[in-house]
Amino acid sequence: MGTNSVRKDSEALLYDQVSDLVREKIYAKEWGVGEPIPSEHELMDMLGLSRGTVHRGIQTLVDEGLLTKQRGRGTFVTQPLMARPSSTRLLSFAESMDEQDIPYHTHVIEQRVEPAGEVCAQRLGLRCGERHLFLTRIRSVRDRPAMFIESHLNLVACPGLEEADFERESVFAAVERTSGHDIGHSAVTYSACVAGTARGVWLQCDEHAPVLNMDQLVRLDDGTPFEWGSVWLPANRCVLCSETTREDLV
Repeated sequence: MGTNSVRKDSEALLYDQVSDLVREKIYAKEWGVGEPIPSEHELMDMLGLSRGTVHRGIQTLVDEGLLTKQRGRGTFVTQPLMARPSSTRLLSFAESMDEQDIPYHTHVIEQRVEPAGEVCAQRLGLRCGERHLFLTRIRSVRDRPAMFIESHLNLVACPGLEEADFERESVFAAVERTSGHDIGHSAVTYSACVAGTARGVWLQCDEHAPVLNMDQLVRLDDGTPFEWGSVWLPANRCVLCSETTREDLV
């Protein structure tokens, strides 16, 4: 397929070719973040395709989260809602957004005390069946879900944590208050996934849309693990950024 063409003799469906062409323009930075793409009529003329085919191809990218439609204005390359700086400093997402002056809202979906299963108990240093707090939250920026957070929290290390109002108080603040310790360090594993049905609903994206999963174990300053869980970030709504310095080679 050429840069601005589709192959009508190809076995690939025409609307998939439209999606591929537009996706490649975005990935190659020909159409930048926050910029409008050509209208459906312009794409019809450019590609020699019907409006239905073009519309379906564009809708695929809207469902993926790569494009967003603005009524009366057109279709734009999605502007990330927030950036997550990557550094040696351990900040919660709430603290990171506060530092960037990004207004956000936290909605608690589930907050319940339950027995720890075998894997959860092992991660949190508990006995199997010992009480822990299961907490799920949606954090929204500009009324759009920016992340879905699942946490398993150590109630032995943080007695009374289950009484916290997590729509008003961050987990880190509540943990330091109830444990009497400072936050220590974390280990994080990053992986690319698709949203899946349940998380797609909470994140308001297609179930096949790409998301970044951060699986993390966070410890207090004495080494006690207090949080094991995952953060799910929709592609193109949140980005990770870092700044590094190249050291002189010996």
